[in-house]
Amino acid sequence: MKKLGLIGYPLGHSFSKKFYLEKFERENITDFHYDLYPVEDISSFPQLFERDLAFYGFNVTIPHKRNVMRFLNEFSPEAAEINAVNCVQIRWRGGKPYLKGFNTDAFGFEQSLRPLLQRQHTRALIFGNGGAAQAVLFVLNKLGIPFKTVSRNKSNGDLTYAELTEDMIASHKLLINCSPVGTFPHIEDAPDIPYEGIGPEHLLYDLIYNPEETAFLQSGKKQGATIKNGLEMLILQAEKNWEIWNQED
Repeated sequence: MKKLGLIGYPLGHSFSKKFYLEKFERENITDFHYDLYPVEDISSFPQLFERDLAFYGFNVTIPHKRNVMRFLNEFSPEAAEINAVNCVQIRWRGGKPYLKGFNTDAFGFEQSLRPLLQRQHTRALIFGNGGAAQAVLFVLNKLGIPFKTVSRNKSNGDLTYAELTEDMIASHKLLINCSPVGTFPHIEDAPDIPYEGIGPEHLLYDLIYNPEETAFLQSGKKQGATIKNGLEMLILQAEKNWEIWNQED
């Protein structure tokens, strides 16, 4: 039985475990198992796998997408550039683990965003600048879409929320929420922006998938904007992880 799992802390409801266990059942995959591994101190991470040749890989979530990198032997180009890893592939060489890090968040975001882009989506505002935002910045750079990041603190972004004007919102037709604001159970919360500047040409993308329509997306929808949550991104990156774990050596 090959082992896969998710590391992070704390680990509550897990999309990943539910997704993979349902996939295994649906596709009659009987030689893999997926579980949750709450890791508070990243220094204990190697103890999970270093003596267990059954491990094939891990998903990585907050707060370890960066601090896990010191335990890895190799990185994919996008993981190295983003400086964050959400997928670890393990291969065994002479009884020793060889770990390679990937960032499939970028793949999931790009593939879910591309079909929605229109000619007017030439400038973006990104709300939040944490780990989740780094994959988004990577993709926007790749697509040639200039952007500004918005943060509560001026030193952490190009703009603060207090500096945003209705005109700024109106002139940036792609708005992406990379912050956790609005996540269940705090479903009434939303980034503090002048929503009056949003119109039918806007695209609002929220990395949050629970709830299905955040207050941020609902506000954009009322103004006639196109909206998208983060569920498809999550599914796409999950399938990409599976592909990576099963790559031929």
